[in-house]
Amino acid sequence: MDQEFEDIDSEGRWQKLYSEIRNQSHECSYKVAKYPENRTRNRYRDVSPFDHSRVKLESTENDYINASLVVMEEAQRSYILTQGPLKNTCGHFWLMIWEQKTKAVIMLNRVIEKGSEKCAQYWPTADEREMAFRDTRLLVRLSSEDTKSYYTTRVLELQNINTGEKREIYHFHYTTWPDFGVPESPASFLNFLFKVRESGALGVDHGPAVVHCSAGIGRSGTFSLVDTCLVLMDKRKDPSSVDIKGILLNMRKYRMGLIQTPDQLRFSYMAVLEGAKFIMGDSSVQNRWRELSREDQAPVVESPPSSQLQSRCPPEQFNGSQRGSQQEEGGEYRQDGKVPMQSPCKEQDLDGSTTHKRRREDSISKSTTAKTPQSKSRSNDSERKRKRAKTSDC
Repeated sequence: MDQEFEDIDSEGRWQKLYSEIRNQSHECSYKVAKYPENRTRNRYRDVSPFDHSRVKLESTENDYINASLVVMEEAQRSYILTQGPLKNTCGHFWLMIWEQKTKAVIMLNRVIEKGSEKCAQYWPTADEREMAFRDTRLLVRLSSEDTKSYYTTRVLELQNINTGEKREIYHFHYTTWPDFGVPESPASFLNFLFKVRESGALGVDHGPAVVHCSAGIGRSGTFSLVDTCLVLMDKRKDPSSVDIKGILLNMRKYRMGLIQTPDQLRFSYMAVLEGAKFIMGDSSVQNRWRELSREDQAPVVESPPSSQLQSRCPPEQFNGSQRGSQQEEGGEYRQDGKVPMQSPCKEQDLDGSTTHKRRREDSISKSTTAKTPQSKSRSNDSERKRKRAKTSDC
Protein backbone atom coordinates (compact mmCIF):
# COMPACT_ATOMS: atom_id res chain seq x y z
CA MET A 1 0.00 0.00 0.00
CA ASP A 2 2.89 2.35 0.73
CA GLN A 3 4.23 1.74 -2.75
CA GLU A 4 0.81 2.34 -4.29
CA PHE A 5 0.58 5.71 -2.52
CA GLU A 6 4.11 6.67 -3.57
CA ASP A 7 3.39 5.78 -7.19
CA ILE A 8 0.17 7.79 -7.33
CA ASP A 9 1.77 10.71 -5.51
CA SER A 10 4.95 10.87 -7.60
CA GLU A 11 3.03 10.66 -10.85
CA GLY A 12 0.37 13.17 -9.77
CA ARG A 13 -2.46 10.75 -10.45
CA TRP A 14 -4.89 11.74 -7.67
CA GLN A 15 -7.19 13.60 -10.03
CA LYS A 16 -7.19 10.62 -12.41
CA LEU A 17 -7.94 8.17 -9.60
CA TYR A 18 -10.65 10.44 -8.28
CA SER A 19 -12.24 10.67 -11.73
CA GLU A 20 -12.20 6.89 -11.99
CA ILE A 21 -14.06 6.63 -8.69
CA ARG A 22 -16.66 9.15 -9.87
CA ASN A 23 -17.17 7.32 -13.13
CA GLN A 24 -17.48 3.93 -11.46
CA SER A 25 -19.88 5.08 -8.73
CA HIS A 26 -23.43 3.82 -8.87
CA GLU A 27 -26.37 6.16 -9.39
CA CYS A 28 -29.36 4.96 -7.40
CA SER A 29 -32.85 6.46 -7.17
CA TYR A 30 -33.53 9.32 -4.77
CA LYS A 31 -37.08 10.29 -5.71
CA VAL A 32 -38.38 10.71 -2.13
CA ALA A 33 -35.83 13.48 -1.49
CA LYS A 34 -37.29 15.39 -4.45
CA TYR A 35 -40.91 15.35 -3.33
CA PRO A 36 -42.10 18.97 -2.92
CA GLU A 37 -43.05 18.34 0.71
CA ASN A 38 -39.40 17.50 1.42
CA ARG A 39 -37.90 20.52 -0.32
CA THR A 40 -37.39 22.43 2.92
CA ARG A 41 -35.76 19.43 4.58
CA ASN A 42 -32.74 19.43 2.24
CA ARG A 43 -29.83 21.79 2.79
CA TYR A 44 -28.52 21.38 -0.78
CA ARG A 45 -30.58 20.57 -3.84
CA ASP A 46 -27.98 18.23 -5.32
CA VAL A 47 -27.19 16.15 -2.23
CA SER A 48 -29.96 13.62 -1.70
CA PRO A 49 -30.16 10.30 0.16
CA PHE A 50 -30.79 7.26 -2.02
CA ASP A 51 -34.22 5.73 -1.55
CA HIS A 52 -32.83 2.28 -0.71
CA SER A 53 -30.54 3.46 2.10
CA ARG A 54 -32.26 6.55 3.49
CA VAL A 55 -33.00 6.62 7.22
CA LYS A 56 -36.75 6.74 7.86
CA LEU A 57 -38.22 8.52 10.84
CA GLU A 58 -40.69 6.29 12.67
CA SER A 59 -42.75 8.59 14.87
CA THR A 60 -43.74 11.34 12.45
CA GLU A 61 -46.26 11.68 9.64
CA ASN A 62 -43.48 12.49 7.17
CA ASP A 63 -40.66 9.96 7.58
CA TYR A 64 -38.11 11.92 5.50
CA ILE A 65 -34.74 13.17 6.72
CA ASN A 66 -31.66 13.79 4.58
CA ALA A 67 -29.65 10.95 6.08
CA SER A 68 -28.23 7.67 4.77
CA LEU A 69 -27.41 4.43 6.56
CA VAL A 70 -24.01 3.19 5.40
CA VAL A 71 -23.46 -0.45 6.35
CA MET A 72 -19.99 -1.99 6.04
CA GLU A 73 -20.72 -5.61 6.86
CA GLU A 74 -17.24 -7.13 7.08
CA ALA A 75 -16.05 -4.28 9.31
CA GLN A 76 -19.22 -4.54 11.42
CA ARG A 77 -19.54 -0.78 11.15
CA SER A 78 -22.69 1.20 10.50
CA TYR A 79 -22.74 4.97 10.10
CA ILE A 80 -25.56 7.41 9.52
CA LEU A 81 -24.16 10.09 7.22
CA THR A 82 -26.33 13.17 7.23
CA GLN A 83 -26.37 16.87 6.46
CA GLY A 84 -25.89 19.50 9.12
CA PRO A 85 -29.39 20.05 10.54
CA LEU A 86 -31.43 23.00 9.29
CA LYS A 87 -33.39 25.12 11.73
CA ASN A 88 -36.56 23.26 10.84
CA THR A 89 -35.00 19.77 11.03
CA CYS A 90 -33.23 19.85 14.41
CA GLY A 91 -36.14 18.02 16.04
CA HIS A 92 -36.04 15.40 13.27
CA PHE A 93 -32.28 15.04 13.80
CA TRP A 94 -32.66 14.24 17.49
CA LEU A 95 -35.63 11.96 16.81
CA MET A 96 -33.44 9.96 14.41
CA ILE A 97 -30.75 9.67 17.08
CA TRP A 98 -33.35 8.49 19.60
CA GLU A 99 -34.98 5.96 17.28
CA GLN A 100 -31.70 4.57 15.93
CA LYS A 101 -30.24 4.21 19.46
CA THR A 102 -27.20 6.23 18.45
CA LYS A 103 -24.53 6.72 21.11
CA ALA A 104 -22.35 9.39 19.44
CA VAL A 105 -22.64 12.30 17.05
CA ILE A 106 -19.46 13.15 15.12
CA MET A 107 -19.61 16.74 13.86
CA LEU A 108 -16.88 17.74 11.41
CA ASN A 109 -17.83 21.33 10.58
CA ARG A 110 -18.43 24.59 12.39
CA VAL A 111 -21.84 26.24 12.55
CA ILE A 112 -20.54 29.26 10.64
CA GLU A 113 -17.73 28.88 8.11
CA LYS A 114 -16.38 31.82 6.12
CA GLY A 115 -19.46 33.85 6.90
CA SER A 116 -22.00 31.23 5.80
CA GLU A 117 -24.21 29.03 7.90
CA LYS A 118 -23.25 25.38 7.46
CA CYS A 119 -25.36 23.90 10.22
CA ALA A 120 -27.93 25.01 12.76
CA GLN A 121 -26.93 25.16 16.42
CA TYR A 122 -28.77 21.99 17.42
CA TRP A 123 -27.24 21.40 20.88
CA PRO A 124 -27.33 23.61 24.00
CA THR A 125 -24.42 25.86 24.93
CA ALA A 126 -22.88 26.17 28.37
CA ASP A 127 -24.94 29.33 28.94
CA GLU A 128 -28.37 27.85 28.38
CA ARG A 129 -27.73 24.19 29.33
CA GLU A 130 -30.80 22.75 27.58
CA MET A 131 -32.93 22.91 24.41
CA ALA A 132 -36.42 21.53 23.90
CA PHE A 133 -37.87 20.35 20.59
CA ARG A 134 -41.60 20.18 21.01
CA ASP A 135 -42.30 18.94 17.49
CA THR A 136 -40.60 15.65 18.31
CA ARG A 137 -41.02 15.83 22.11
CA LEU A 138 -37.32 15.67 22.94
CA LEU A 139 -35.16 17.61 25.40
CA VAL A 140 -31.36 17.97 25.10
CA ARG A 141 -29.20 18.99 28.07
CA LEU A 142 -25.48 19.74 28.20
CA SER A 143 -23.88 17.62 30.92
CA SER A 144 -20.19 18.38 30.31
CA GLU A 145 -17.85 19.97 27.79
CA ASP A 146 -14.10 19.46 27.27
CA THR A 147 -12.47 21.89 24.83
CA LYS A 148 -9.18 21.02 23.16
CA SER A 149 -7.21 23.03 20.61
CA TYR A 150 -8.99 21.61 17.58
CA TYR A 151 -11.90 19.55 18.86
CA THR A 152 -14.45 19.60 21.65
CA THR A 153 -15.97 16.61 23.41
CA ARG A 154 -19.40 17.01 24.98
CA VAL A 155 -21.66 14.72 26.93
CA LEU A 156 -25.32 15.43 26.23
CA GLU A 157 -28.43 14.06 27.87
CA LEU A 158 -31.28 13.28 25.48
CA GLN A 159 -34.68 12.89 27.11
CA ASN A 160 -37.95 11.67 25.67
CA ILE A 161 -40.48 14.13 27.09
CA ASN A 162 -43.38 11.71 26.65
CA THR A 163 -41.85 8.80 28.55
CA GLY A 164 -39.25 10.57 30.72
CA GLU A 165 -36.54 8.16 29.53
CA LYS A 166 -33.03 9.66 29.35
CA ARG A 167 -29.95 8.63 27.37
CA GLU A 168 -26.35 9.82 27.35
CA ILE A 169 -25.05 10.94 23.96
CA TYR A 170 -21.44 11.80 23.12
CA HIS A 171 -20.83 14.79 20.84
CA PHE A 172 -17.39 14.80 19.18
CA HIS A 173 -16.89 18.11 17.42
CA TYR A 174 -13.89 18.63 15.10
CA THR A 175 -13.59 22.42 14.94
CA THR A 176 -10.67 23.07 12.57
CA TRP A 177 -11.36 20.96 9.48
CA PRO A 178 -11.57 23.50 6.63
CA ASP A 179 -14.24 23.64 3.94
CA PHE A 180 -13.47 21.49 0.93
CA GLY A 181 -10.18 20.72 2.63
CA VAL A 182 -8.36 18.27 4.84
CA PRO A 183 -7.29 18.28 8.50
CA GLU A 184 -3.95 19.79 9.48
CA SER A 185 -2.27 16.39 9.52
CA PRO A 186 -3.07 12.66 9.61
CA ALA A 187 -1.79 12.73 13.19
CA SER A 188 -4.39 15.23 14.38
CA PHE A 189 -7.16 13.43 12.51
CA LEU A 190 -6.17 10.02 13.89
CA ASN A 191 -5.88 11.40 17.41
CA PHE A 192 -9.50 12.57 17.06
CA LEU A 193 -10.67 9.31 15.45
CA PHE A 194 -9.16 7.21 18.22
CA LYS A 195 -10.82 9.43 20.85
CA VAL A 196 -14.13 8.58 19.21
CA ARG A 197 -13.22 4.89 19.07
CA GLU A 198 -12.22 4.80 22.74
CA SER A 199 -15.75 5.85 23.70
CA GLY A 200 -17.07 2.57 22.28
CA ALA A 201 -19.74 4.49 20.36
CA LEU A 202 -18.69 3.07 16.98
CA GLY A 203 -19.07 -0.54 18.12
CA VAL A 204 -21.84 -3.05 17.59
CA ASP A 205 -23.22 -2.56 21.10
CA HIS A 206 -24.85 0.70 20.04
CA GLY A 207 -26.86 1.99 17.13
CA PRO A 208 -25.04 3.58 14.18
CA ALA A 209 -22.98 6.67 14.94
CA VAL A 210 -24.28 9.84 13.29
CA VAL A 211 -21.57 11.56 11.23
CA HIS A 212 -22.20 14.94 9.67
CA CYS A 213 -20.54 17.97 8.13
CA SER A 214 -22.62 20.41 6.10
CA ALA A 215 -23.86 18.17 3.28
CA GLY A 216 -22.74 14.91 4.87
CA ILE A 217 -20.56 13.66 2.02
CA GLY A 218 -17.09 15.27 1.99
CA ARG A 219 -15.62 15.40 5.45
CA SER A 220 -18.13 12.78 6.63
CA GLY A 221 -17.06 10.43 3.86
CA THR A 222 -13.39 10.89 4.73
CA PHE A 223 -13.98 10.06 8.40
CA SER A 224 -16.03 6.95 7.65
CA LEU A 225 -13.67 5.66 4.95
CA VAL A 226 -10.55 5.88 7.11
CA ASP A 227 -12.26 4.28 10.10
CA THR A 228 -13.61 1.40 8.00
CA CYS A 229 -10.24 0.74 6.34
CA LEU A 230 -8.47 0.59 9.69
CA VAL A 231 -11.07 -1.80 11.10
CA LEU A 232 -10.58 -4.11 8.12
CA MET A 233 -6.81 -3.95 8.49
CA ASP A 234 -7.17 -5.00 12.11
CA LYS A 235 -9.51 -7.87 11.27
CA ARG A 236 -7.41 -9.18 8.38
CA LYS A 237 -3.97 -8.43 9.88
CA ASP A 238 -2.85 -7.63 6.37
CA PRO A 239 -2.74 -3.96 5.31
CA SER A 240 -2.07 -4.86 1.69
CA SER A 241 -5.44 -6.63 1.48
CA VAL A 242 -7.38 -3.40 2.07
CA ASP A 243 -8.46 -1.82 -1.22
CA ILE A 244 -9.24 1.79 -0.31
CA LYS A 245 -10.72 2.60 -3.70
CA GLY A 246 -12.94 -0.47 -3.61
CA ILE A 247 -14.16 0.31 -0.11
CA LEU A 248 -15.01 3.89 -1.11
CA LEU A 249 -16.95 2.65 -4.14
CA ASN A 250 -18.86 0.30 -1.85
CA MET A 251 -19.68 3.15 0.54
CA ARG A 252 -20.86 5.32 -2.35
CA LYS A 253 -23.61 2.79 -3.02
CA TYR A 254 -25.21 4.00 0.20
CA ARG A 255 -24.70 7.78 -0.13
CA MET A 256 -23.74 9.79 -3.19
CA GLY A 257 -20.53 11.77 -3.59
CA LEU A 258 -18.60 10.54 -0.55
CA ILE A 259 -15.25 12.35 -0.49
CA GLN A 260 -15.49 15.49 -2.58
CA THR A 261 -11.99 16.30 -3.79
CA PRO A 262 -8.78 14.60 -4.90
CA ASP A 263 -7.11 16.18 -1.86
CA GLN A 264 -9.57 14.47 0.49
CA LEU A 265 -8.90 11.18 -1.31
CA ARG A 266 -5.14 11.63 -0.94
CA PHE A 267 -5.53 12.53 2.73
CA SER A 268 -7.62 9.39 3.30
CA TYR A 269 -4.80 7.24 1.92
CA MET A 270 -2.28 9.09 4.10
CA ALA A 271 -4.39 8.63 7.23
CA VAL A 272 -4.93 4.92 6.54
CA LEU A 273 -1.18 4.38 6.02
CA GLU A 274 -0.36 6.22 9.23
CA GLY A 275 -3.11 4.43 11.16
CA ALA A 276 -1.83 1.08 9.89
CA LYS A 277 1.30 1.53 12.01
CA PHE A 278 -0.81 1.33 15.16
CA ILE A 279 -2.97 -1.49 13.81
CA MET A 280 0.13 -3.54 13.05
CA GLY A 281 1.50 -3.22 16.56
CA ASP A 282 3.38 0.06 16.95
CA SER A 283 1.53 1.40 19.99
CA SER A 284 3.96 4.31 20.37
CA VAL A 285 2.44 6.12 17.38
CA GLN A 286 -0.68 7.01 19.36
CA ASN A 287 1.37 9.11 21.77
CA ARG A 288 3.13 10.68 18.79
CA TRP A 289 -0.22 11.62 17.23
CA ARG A 290 -1.25 13.28 20.47
CA GLU A 291 1.98 15.26 20.66
CA LEU A 292 1.84 16.32 17.01
CA SER A 293 -1.79 17.37 17.27
CA ARG A 294 -0.99 19.81 20.12
CA GLU A 295 -4.49 19.23 21.45
CA ASP A 296 -3.71 20.87 24.81
CA GLN A 297 -2.88 24.24 23.31
CA ALA A 298 -5.48 26.97 23.63
CA PRO A 299 -7.94 26.89 20.74
CA VAL A 300 -7.98 29.79 18.31
CA VAL A 301 -11.05 31.87 19.06
CA GLU A 302 -12.69 33.31 15.98
CA SER A 303 -15.02 36.27 16.15
CA PRO A 304 -18.39 34.91 15.03
CA PRO A 305 -20.14 36.92 12.33
CA SER A 306 -23.45 38.49 13.19
CA SER A 307 -25.23 35.85 11.11
CA GLN A 308 -24.36 33.29 13.77
CA LEU A 309 -27.07 34.79 15.93
CA GLN A 310 -29.61 33.66 13.34
CA SER A 311 -28.34 30.12 12.98
CA ARG A 312 -29.85 28.56 16.07
CA CYS A 313 -32.48 25.90 16.22
CA PRO A 314 -35.47 27.66 17.76
CA PRO A 315 -36.11 25.94 21.11
CA GLU A 316 -39.57 25.70 22.68
CA GLN A 317 -41.46 26.00 19.43
CA PHE A 318 -42.59 23.71 16.69
CA ASN A 319 -39.81 23.37 14.14
CA GLY A 320 -42.10 22.08 11.44
CA SER A 321 -43.33 22.98 8.01
CA GLN A 322 -44.71 26.39 8.96
CA ARG A 323 -41.12 27.60 9.11
CA GLY A 324 -40.17 25.95 5.84
CA SER A 325 -40.21 29.07 3.69
CA GLN A 326 -37.35 30.46 5.76
CA GLN A 327 -34.97 27.59 5.13
CA GLU A 328 -32.75 29.15 2.50
CA GLU A 329 -29.49 29.65 4.37
CA GLY A 330 -27.76 26.33 3.92
CA GLY A 331 -25.55 26.78 0.87
CA GLU A 332 -24.32 28.96 -1.94
CA TYR A 333 -24.34 28.92 -5.71
CA ARG A 334 -21.36 27.32 -7.32
CA GLN A 335 -18.87 29.95 -8.32
CA ASP A 336 -19.70 29.42 -11.97
CA GLY A 337 -23.24 30.48 -11.10
CA LYS A 338 -24.82 27.49 -12.82
CA VAL A 339 -27.56 25.94 -10.75
CA PRO A 340 -29.90 23.89 -12.94
CA MET A 341 -33.50 23.89 -11.88
CA GLN A 342 -34.16 20.53 -10.24
CA SER A 343 -31.65 18.65 -12.38
CA PRO A 344 -31.03 14.99 -11.55
CA CYS A 345 -28.04 14.57 -9.26
CA LYS A 346 -25.01 13.35 -11.17
CA GLU A 347 -21.73 12.65 -9.46
CA GLN A 348 -20.05 14.94 -11.98
CA ASP A 349 -22.06 17.79 -10.46
CA LEU A 350 -20.93 16.82 -6.99
CA ASP A 351 -17.20 16.66 -7.29
CA GLY A 352 -14.19 16.16 -9.51
CA SER A 353 -13.76 18.61 -12.35
CA THR A 354 -15.29 21.62 -10.64
CA THR A 355 -14.01 21.19 -7.09
CA HIS A 356 -10.96 23.39 -7.62
CA LYS A 357 -13.30 26.29 -8.39
CA ARG A 358 -15.04 26.09 -5.03
CA ARG A 359 -13.79 27.31 -1.71
CA ARG A 360 -16.33 25.79 0.64
CA GLU A 361 -16.58 22.10 1.48
CA ASP A 362 -20.08 20.68 1.11
CA SER A 363 -21.42 23.89 -0.50
CA ILE A 364 -22.33 22.24 -3.73
CA SER A 365 -25.15 24.48 -4.82
CA LYS A 366 -27.77 26.90 -3.64
CA SER A 367 -29.93 25.23 -1.03
CA THR A 368 -33.60 24.59 -1.56
CA THR A 369 -34.48 27.67 -3.59
CA ALA A 370 -36.37 26.18 -6.52
CA LYS A 371 -40.09 25.60 -6.02
CA THR A 372 -40.84 22.67 -8.25
CA PRO A 373 -44.40 21.46 -8.78
CA GLN A 374 -45.04 17.94 -7.57
CA SER A 375 -45.98 16.77 -11.02
CA LYS A 376 -42.62 17.88 -12.38
CA SER A 377 -40.77 16.32 -9.47
CA ARG A 378 -42.27 12.91 -10.08
CA SER A 379 -42.79 12.96 -13.84
CA ASN A 380 -39.18 12.07 -14.52
CA ASP A 381 -39.33 8.95 -12.32
CA SER A 382 -39.99 6.60 -15.22
CA GLU A 383 -37.06 8.03 -17.17
CA ARG A 384 -34.74 7.68 -14.19
CA LYS A 385 -35.97 4.15 -13.52
CA ARG A 386 -35.02 3.11 -17.03
CA LYS A 387 -31.51 4.44 -16.46
CA ARG A 388 -31.23 2.78 -13.06
CA ALA A 389 -32.44 -0.57 -14.32
CA LYS A 390 -28.89 -1.13 -15.53
CA THR A 391 -27.55 -0.99 -11.97
CA SER A 392 -28.29 -4.10 -9.96
CA ASP A 393 -26.64 -2.93 -6.72
CA CYS A 394 -29.31 -0.34 -6.02
